[in-house]
Amino acid sequence: MNPLRRALVLAASALLLATGTTAATAATEKHQKPTIVLVHGAFADGSSWNEVTKKLQRDGYQVVVPANPLRGIASDSSYLTGVLAGIPGPKVLVGHSYGGAIITQLASTPDIKALVYVGAFIPQAGETVGELNAKYPGSEIGPDTTSTITYAGGVDLAMRPESFRTVFADDLPRREQSLLGASQRPIAASAFTEKIGKSAPAALPKYAIVPTRDRAIAPAAELWMAQRAGAKIVKVEGASHLVMISEPTPVTNLIKQAAR
Repeated sequence: MNPLRRALVLAASALLLATGTTAATAATEKHQKPTIVLVHGAFADGSSWNEVTKKLQRDGYQVVVPANPLRGIASDSSYLTGVLAGIPGPKVLVGHSYGGAIITQLASTPDIKALVYVGAFIPQAGETVGELNAKYPGSEIGPDTTSTITYAGGVDLAMRPESFRTVFADDLPRREQSLLGASQRPIAASAFTEKIGKSAPAALPKYAIVPTRDRAIAPAAELWMAQRAGAKIVKVEGASHLVMISEPTPVTNLIKQAAR
């Protein structure tokens, strides 16, 4: 084969190889499953997502369950922005309770594909979690069900053990209620009065689980916020505030729908 012909053949082969590689890469990226980031709420920790995490992992999803500091809207959002920066590729953010306010603040982060709210606040700019919780009657979080922890850095709120069972987890076995109440993480009291910095982009897909026997956030308030946000809504009848523990299947199914 003469040198010119050989050069042309090699060039054509390289072009075909590059085209095939590009097509394969594009196909892989098109079908790449997003990472699911599960953000817990107040008076809880990442273990509240254990059952949902197991189900998602069995279906091949990469799951990240960061520790939400529970120090306030701006502080928690700043910390979790750093967490998201270390997760490559597309992401679906899932927030429970107060965690809904945090994922709203993170919604403009690059590569966020959808938001899923689970028994959660869906605030808009200028609102506070405390105001939203008082909008409809039904929340039993208040002075009669919480205790304060005063320290040099400020004031935290914790649920009283007997109240945790009824307000958060009345559809769980009593032994599990006690365990969750004993291991709860307090939240800075100021988090309930700190104004939300920004609303989630209107065009970003949103989904919401509304547990109908929620006593921490009134179901009517959750429904109103979800409708206002234009979210796809799934009601879980008879479920408590910790719906992702008591009813992990519908929660997982909605997250997978958002991921698709």
